[in-house]
Amino acid sequence: MTFDVEKNLSAALIGLEKIDMRNMPVPEIGPFDVLVNVKVTGICGSDVHFFKHMRILHLEVTEPLVLGHESAGVVVAIGSQVTRVNVNDRVAIEPGVTCRTCEMCKSGQYNLCPHCKFAATPPTHGTLCNYYVHPEDFIFKLPDDISLEEGALVEPLSVGMYAVERANVKPGDVVIVLGAGPVGLLTCAAAKAAGAAQVIIADLIPSRLEFAKTYATDTQLLLDRPEKGEPNFEYARRTSTQIIQKLGQQADTVLDCTGAETCVQMAVLLTKSGGSAVLVGLGATTQTLPVVDITVRQVNVKGVFRYCNRYPRAISMLTKGNIDVKPLITHTYPIEKSQEALLHAANGSDGAIKIQIINDQ
Repeated sequence: MTFDVEKNLSAALIGLEKIDMRNMPVPEIGPFDVLVNVKVTGICGSDVHFFKHMRILHLEVTEPLVLGHESAGVVVAIGSQVTRVNVNDRVAIEPGVTCRTCEMCKSGQYNLCPHCKFAATPPTHGTLCNYYVHPEDFIFKLPDDISLEEGALVEPLSVGMYAVERANVKPGDVVIVLGAGPVGLLTCAAAKAAGAAQVIIADLIPSRLEFAKTYATDTQLLLDRPEKGEPNFEYARRTSTQIIQKLGQQADTVLDCTGAETCVQMAVLLTKSGGSAVLVGLGATTQTLPVVDITVRQVNVKGVFRYCNRYPRAISMLTKGNIDVKPLITHTYPIEKSQEALLHAANGSDGAIKIQIINDQ
């Protein structure tokens, strides 16, 4: 099936901190595909990293790449075999498309599919465009009481919810989250929804902690920066000791949403014996960990890669009011100003938490 559109305005990364607004072809719609008029796209930390560095780990942008993967929009056409959504439905887009046949997919851990094509991850184009074609089974209808802006936040919320499940957070737990960006804040909200009695968040940036005072946290800790020449682990040990003294205890679970080596180390040190240190953020490929602490205190170190089977649950949490994502949206830009929006996200000025790009076309 084809769909005739006048233009498909797209925000393509063509160089360091350089976005080109260009018309891109709309792919043909297959029998199980859905064509979405993308209306809202949130800027993620990975978008910013590609924007600033043209690469993340081994993934390098070598040709123009449309950014964006936190999106919601309106269905404008469907393939002949599509049954779950209809034209004019408002939907959230789960941005990873897996093979559905490998061992990981068949076991339900499809986020670990080695053949996954994830939006805005080279060479797969992202969702920061007018029209986006996506398989029906990764499209989720939004209830009438959920806005498209909230729908675009289902993606990072799914990360937080999946991390909390991996951490096995239980009612009454004490939880520490390192990093007060959108994922960290949504992880706090997910921990609260799971019944955590005390949620503590830590960050280096005062403005983020000011925001956190109003959002899903009980205690906010401003971290000092390493002293000149201070080794990473010495900083992690010193800072963890100060935090434990202040709180009077270690945490049942610590979730690191930064990926920074010092925070990964702190995640282990701040976790009580037998508890879980969960690594949500991506940092350097190789890092030094306090292995003796992990071993003799039986700290369960767990990785988190994106999410799986979380979109329906995340949407349900929004519908029932268990989690409110609206306060996180601090700034919006029209799609024509995607360059300015990404620069704003990169410098983090003006109290920015979640910046969303709106498409009125």
